Amino acid sequence: MGRLFWKFFLIVWLAQLVAVLTTGAIFWAERRSMEARFAERLAPPAPPPGAFGPPGEPPPFARPDGAPPPFPDPRKPRVPWLHIISGLLASLAAAAGIAWYVARPARRLKRAFAAASEGDLSLRIGPAMGRRRDELADLGRDFDRMSERLHSLLDAQTRLLHDVSHELRSPLARLHAAIGLARQEPERFEETMNRLEREGERMNLLVGELLTLSRLEAGVHGKVEEFELDELIAELIEDARLEAAARHQIVDLEECRGLRVRANPELLHRALENVVRNALKHTPDGGTIRFVCRRIGERHCRISVFDPGPGVPEDELPYIFEPFRRARNAIGNGHGLGLAIARRVMSSIDGTISAANLAGGGFRVDLELPLAD
Repeated sequence: MGRLFWKFFLIVWLAQLVAVLTTGAIFWAERRSMEARFAERLAPPAPPPGAFGPPGEPPPFARPDGAPPPFPDPRKPRVPWLHIISGLLASLAAAAGIAWYVARPARRLKRAFAAASEGDLSLRIGPAMGRRRDELADLGRDFDRMSERLHSLLDAQTRLLHDVSHELRSPLARLHAAIGLARQEPERFEETMNRLEREGERMNLLVGELLTLSRLEAGVHGKVEEFELDELIAELIEDARLEAAARHQIVDLEECRGLRVRANPELLHRALENVVRNALKHTPDGGTIRFVCRRIGERHCRISVFDPGPGVPEDELPYIFEPFRRARNAIGNGHGLGLAIARRVMSSIDGTISAANLAGGGFRVDLELPLAD
């Protein structure tokens, strides 16, 4: 039984109790009064001799036929109009209170849903519920949370559409320029084709990242399975070292064996790869990237990636995990989707990702995820 049920029950029960007690009190008072009147009339005190005249004469109030004086007959039925009216008023008051208590928030919810159906998600009804603590108040607060979530999703989709349009416009413009150059200068055909190929690869990479992000946003997380984390990290570190060798960078791994996690291996590999590539991109030539994996308590582990790069401005740290958000001092021509994908992946496996600047310079990204039972 919910709180709203017990409120209805108490209102109706108390109304009935008051009606019953009031009716009973009225009956009791009238019964006592009637019994007293009957006792006085049925057993009057005997008058002293000669109080009403000479002996043998009837008293002056006696009827000529010798019948007793008239008084109400208790066997005659009487309609309890006062009791009926009292019960009716109590029932009407209880019904009005219940109807007002339920209809008021219901009308607010109706207006809020009507506004939401018209596209207005700014209406909030939780504050208008006051101190109510029942299902209707919970429904109002759930509606507010739903409206806020829908509003944020619509804003995110609008920003994403705008950012995607902006990001696609640049390679498309370069493609058109390269095609025009190929027509004007046929002797530079090979150079133009190389440029077209590079721009095509960039667009293909952008579209792939967008598809991955959209699948994660839609809740498509792939097959979840249990696997050893050190095997996935070893494969990732091997690829990172091959990429780092061209710039004489060092990828240092602090191994932590015996960690078994439950996730989609491909998506987790994608998230870690995005973080490591971001570290490689911002690490100067000859720098060292540290990869640390440790157990946190009994049910979680933490993967930390350290790089000696310039870090991120403090005012931009809260936004680096949003799509198409790149720091002012970002290096390279990325699209700002890698860390956004990493955050979505970690959220899908009940994990977290965070970033911070190091006190002595450099940058740190922490990925915390639950271990398999």
